[in-house]
Amino acid sequence: MSPSTRLTYIAYILSFGLRALASSPAPPCRFATQWTPEKILSSPQSFEDDVLYWEGKFHQHNVSYNAVNGMTFDGTLLDVNTGVHRVEGLHTFSAASKESLHFMMLANVIAGKPGAVRWILSGEGEDDLQDVDKARNIAFGILRKKRESYSRFNQTFPGFGGFLPWFAHTEFTPLTPTWDWNNRVPALDNGENIWGIYATIEALQGVGKKEYSDLASEWERYFDYLKTTAARVFYHGSGQICAVTSIKNQSLPVDHPEQTYNCEGLDSGGNPFINDPYEGQSFMFFLYLFGNVTQADKTALLEFKRPQLVSVDWSMPGYENITVQKGFWFSAHENWGWMQLPYTDIPFMKGLYTNMERARTCDSHAKGLPGMFASINNSTDQNGEIIGYISNAGIPEIANQTVQELDVITPYSTMNTMMVNKTVGYLWWHNMVVSKRMQNPYGSSESTRIDGTATSAFVSWDSKITTVNGILGGVTSLVRTRMRREGVYGEFIRVVTDEYKRVFTLSSRGDMQEFCLPSIGVKDTGLVDFTTCGI
Repeated sequence: MSPSTRLTYIAYILSFGLRALASSPAPPCRFATQWTPEKILSSPQSFEDDVLYWEGKFHQHNVSYNAVNGMTFDGTLLDVNTGVHRVEGLHTFSAASKESLHFMMLANVIAGKPGAVRWILSGEGEDDLQDVDKARNIAFGILRKKRESYSRFNQTFPGFGGFLPWFAHTEFTPLTPTWDWNNRVPALDNGENIWGIYATIEALQGVGKKEYSDLASEWERYFDYLKTTAARVFYHGSGQICAVTSIKNQSLPVDHPEQTYNCEGLDSGGNPFINDPYEGQSFMFFLYLFGNVTQADKTALLEFKRPQLVSVDWSMPGYENITVQKGFWFSAHENWGWMQLPYTDIPFMKGLYTNMERARTCDSHAKGLPGMFASINNSTDQNGEIIGYISNAGIPEIANQTVQELDVITPYSTMNTMMVNKTVGYLWWHNMVVSKRMQNPYGSSESTRIDGTATSAFVSWDSKITTVNGILGGVTSLVRTRMRREGVYGEFIRVVTDEYKRVFTLSSRGDMQEFCLPSIGVKDTGLVDFTTCGI
């Protein structure tokens, strides 16, 4: 063990290990090896408790977020031997999409969901993992700091109109756009973040305490500000939303006479617009419901997306044909918005969503795969550095993009499965996580190669807290309640029903196909587990 690794390990023992040992009950770090599929089937709640306990260890200062300002970090690299986070491996950058996941978790903590309470208290090293008041106080403190950070960033860089680019920060430095996001801002990530904030406002107001209501009002003022700037920053007209907007000067206010906004890549011959019926719908619905656009623009927003909403059947010999929404890659990542917006309040939409998970589980079963696919960071090399990012991972047969890299699986591919059938999701999650090096002191690891030759010594919001939000059912209940209060729920349900019934019928096939379960594990090629994550 090198001197730097030894120091890191000692710091881990002092700041984390002893706290973890003091917690009761505390499942072992490598708890997956103590579970079998049969045991999970007989006691899914106990398995869920173990998952939430260890995924909660990710929620620590300078691992997943900055306790000084309440803001997320993308994630952190781990020591390739110990599994302890590397100080120099912290990704001191983040994006609105990571913020979205944080808001959803904090909203569920504020709402008092037992699983969310367990998650956040575990990260704090608390003994009592059911103390709702203590958990709420922690979440409240983070949300207050986060609100100050958002306000300070908007004052410094008013040209973003309250939206977030990819940003960098540390304990000692304020938020600034990362070097490659100066004067640029993405719609998709901010669409995801908007609905996390929306749910958080509802949760805060529901506590019934003045300080919580006051903070809810502060976030509501921020949300109301985004309503006034969304069209100016992102809407190109004719139903077209800029995927990424180029800003003339991020330091000038939105309404400054010299300020301009243009869709990045508009003149390059590509598609500079969000035209997908996947994650991009989150921003579209915000603009549609709250963006003060005309009825003609609302109609155009829907019309622009229609060509990409396609029905397709997944089929394999020996399995029932299953009708699904055609994906871009059919990555699990694409259904992020289903954790936020109440699509599944519509019965046939719930059936469609369930069908997509039937197809996802049965595709891997039919192909003899030990896991499922989602856009994810690749394995880390012998020096602990990430080899690259794999966007194109899903199911080519039911996707627009058929050229895919299908050698790396990730536990968070179960996030949507968790929403429709937790136990099936647990069985697939366990089948990936039980393989070597797929658990560490902060819960599940990022990804593993199907052939068992390498894993990723990295932990991130996307690969972990998507799953946790799926377990908790997302924030659809909070969003639904607030939508009803604000009088937009009926319009949302009507629009979704009308748009999807243009393509899908109530007689869509696949509802008789059972979910498929894993039948093969990741091959053991001799990889050695992290030394700080044992039985």
